Amino acid sequence: RGHADGGDLSSVETQAMEGEYLLKTYAAARPKGVAFVRGEGCDLYDAEGNKYLDFAAGIAVNLLGHSDAHWVDAVNEQAKTLVHVSNLYSTPLAAMLARELCVEAKPWAGKAFFCNSGTEANEAAIKFARKLQKSKHESCTDFVAFSDGFHGRTMGALALTWKENYRQPFEPVMPGVTFAEFNNIASARDAIVSGKTCAVFVEPIQGEGGCNPASKEFLQGLRDLCDKSGALLVYDEVQCGLGRTGKMFAHQHHGVWPDIMTLAKPLAAGLPIGSVLMTDEVADAITGGDHGSTFAGGPLVCRSALHVMSRLKEGGFLDNVVASGDMILERLREGIGTNPAVKEIRGQGLLIGVEMVDASAGKVVDMARAKGLLVITAGAGNVVRLAPPLIVTKQEIERCTSILKQCFDEL
Repeated sequence: RGHADGGDLSSVETQAMEGEYLLKTYAAARPKGVAFVRGEGCDLYDAEGNKYLDFAAGIAVNLLGHSDAHWVDAVNEQAKTLVHVSNLYSTPLAAMLARELCVEAKPWAGKAFFCNSGTEANEAAIKFARKLQKSKHESCTDFVAFSDGFHGRTMGALALTWKENYRQPFEPVMPGVTFAEFNNIASARDAIVSGKTCAVFVEPIQGEGGCNPASKEFLQGLRDLCDKSGALLVYDEVQCGLGRTGKMFAHQHHGVWPDIMTLAKPLAAGLPIGSVLMTDEVADAITGGDHGSTFAGGPLVCRSALHVMSRLKEGGFLDNVVASGDMILERLREGIGTNPAVKEIRGQGLLIGVEMVDASAGKVVDMARAKGLLVITAGAGNVVRLAPPLIVTKQEIERCTSILKQCFDEL
């Protein structure tokens, strides 16, 4: 008992140990009697050997699936070479990854900053925006965010997050945040104040909020309002960026450029990394010591991220994401589109939501898991979210949509 790899613990034993020693922040969300010990491709296996088709991908993280052989080789090779030196010293891989991200985000991105997660990326974006704007107007410190938006759990990012039940237990959070209605440019116009609004944070496609795509007109309207008021436009692409919509970045579908963009989840295919891309104007306002991180941009995670970027740029990879997403939408609309429990099926690429008429998405998630399929909830418990690995096959899509049809038929 007690081997370092945990392979000798049953699912029940694992959760008993969690209950004794691990803070219970996740306990209510975790299915009883399921502890995963192995993954391969789009499949996960629990301690008892049960197999699950994974259409959650670690909340849109494992874009290459589990234990991808080429990714494993790259990470293993780097682990044998150099893992960590801190940001007191230069390493080639961080410079190479920064260049790769800025080139892919052209024409607007000039510099990159590395951190360790999505919420850290948004915290950095808050600081960078504040630093630039206060150099112009001392009172320009407020932020605008949107209904159903999610930007993280730390105190600044939390203040930008819509759900009151996430914020209320920890108030006061960062002051000066005004919420406007997502996809409603008139609401945004009322919220953005010249000389006062520092930056506007928006997800080009909301993930946690319910797989809600922003319209081109909305993003262009925000760009125009920011230009007019002097506010910065910040895209949170932590969940929707890096190939998930069939473009490298979700905003590239519309050609409306931000001043700052945050990235994280899939960038290192499961290893912790975040990044902030910014215009040269924003970057020029930041000086040595303004922000930092001990672990960020280390050789191991950067090698992993460079491998991810190389895979995303392979010929046909992103086209296949588009085709796979279209196939899922088609199969879902054929199979459950007329089900009385379904209100809408929407999404882009491989970030897809099935909105239900009531908050019973959790019931569908439980039913699907019992049939060997992993999906997750979104919105107000009324959306079933699909975010599979980007390497998902047609056969796996058929299996997923067939199981979901069975679940909805049984409601």
